[in-house]
Amino acid sequence: MSTKSHLLPLIPNVNDCLNILATIPEVQGIPRDRMKKLVRQFLAQIRKSIQADNDPGPLTLDEDGILPRLTQYVCDGHQYHFRKVVNATGVIIHTNLGRSLLPEATMESLFVAGSRYSNLEFDLATGKRGSRYSHIEDILCELTGAEAALVVNNNAAAVLIVLETLAKGKEAIVSRGQLVEIGGSFRIPDVMARSGATLVEVGATNRTHLADYQNALSQDTGVLLKVHCSNYRIIGFTSEVSNDALVALGHEFDIPVVEDLGSGSLIDLSRFGLEKEPTVQEAVSSGVDVVTFSGDKLLGGPQAGIIVGCKKYIEQIKKNPLNRALRIDKFTLSGLESILRYYLDEEKAIQQIPTLSMIAESTDQVQVRAEACVNNLKAKCKGLFQLDIVATTSRVGGGAMPEQGVESIAVAIQSESFSVGKLEKLLRGQPIPIIGRVEHERLLLDMRTVAEDEVVLIVDAMVAAIEKMKSVSGNI
Repeated sequence: MSTKSHLLPLIPNVNDCLNILATIPEVQGIPRDRMKKLVRQFLAQIRKSIQADNDPGPLTLDEDGILPRLTQYVCDGHQYHFRKVVNATGVIIHTNLGRSLLPEATMESLFVAGSRYSNLEFDLATGKRGSRYSHIEDILCELTGAEAALVVNNNAAAVLIVLETLAKGKEAIVSRGQLVEIGGSFRIPDVMARSGATLVEVGATNRTHLADYQNALSQDTGVLLKVHCSNYRIIGFTSEVSNDALVALGHEFDIPVVEDLGSGSLIDLSRFGLEKEPTVQEAVSSGVDVVTFSGDKLLGGPQAGIIVGCKKYIEQIKKNPLNRALRIDKFTLSGLESILRYYLDEEKAIQQIPTLSMIAESTDQVQVRAEACVNNLKAKCKGLFQLDIVATTSRVGGGAMPEQGVESIAVAIQSESFSVGKLEKLLRGQPIPIIGRVEHERLLLDMRTVAEDEVVLIVDAMVAAIEKMKSVSGNI
């Protein structure tokens, strides 16, 4: 039995807690039932701590007792679970932190789409029902050179509906080296199985030849599938079949060739020192019948799965009843159209689309933010943490360009007195969490993915975290 069980009767009751919380400005506006639930949870934790023979501290319902902790618990419990964070990891397309950021003008279009009625499925010319896809099909075709286009809710859905339409009950031939896992434990063979297509693997993991595809052809072949390995690389003794050769084979036997580009890009990013990746335009011009790619990766837009290609195949896909289940909403349509319009002027796209501008930004510009951060923190960290401006490497992220980094600048924080891991945790726990990365006993805040107006948020969060660490440790 706990030696501290005599403390249990000293735990305040729920009503007393609610009555005093009613006088605390920070919790005003929280519904009483929600507050009651949170108070009960808090008191249950204290009870459990006592039963585990831990010291709960003073149990009085005042500033010297549990009131500050109770107030904080209620405030934390009622705040939005989904909220803004500062990405100081250096990963530009960070899947866990929301992938691509959208330009301010795009966000304004989303506000209009949500706060006003729109012509979502209304043809303004005829006054009759229209198609939601008409809003973006023309511009997708203009930008990619495709005959037709369709957009669904993500790229896995795009691959699914393409295969379900063109290869259900048939065979889909794909190179063994392209049977990738696309994230969240979802794999191309799994998506293919759900589509009703039968997987036919050809070649070896590292080398596949045209003859491998030729030898696998049968009267049951539905599609020739090519999956661009954007999230990993096989290097060394390798070979794969070119689009031109695969297209020629497919057209000879009237079999559609489908290419999943994964991340997908409308701009050749090798101009910024990155390795050459195939663009959507190049895939389309090679004669591939159907191309799929993501909207929220290298394109820099909202989550979407974009399908472009030959009109006869895209029209079949549009008529698939599965399209209803996978269709995009008005927010995605509005956001995607806004992003695509930037690409009508490539230089404007690079300047205005955050994903592209972060990739393109020079280290000199990144350093300016790092210096501003250090200059505002030096005095506050003196004697506690050492701050340095260091060279580092950012990542494109989002499953794209796995071997490639972008030169960057970070603020490196280390201490002989305080735990850097504890600091990292405290920064994550701030009202606006700061997410960095710990390397070699240092906390790195990579400033490539930090906006200019977020520097002050980092400074404020650091100050709050330092004060917390000092109060707990009893230093100074």
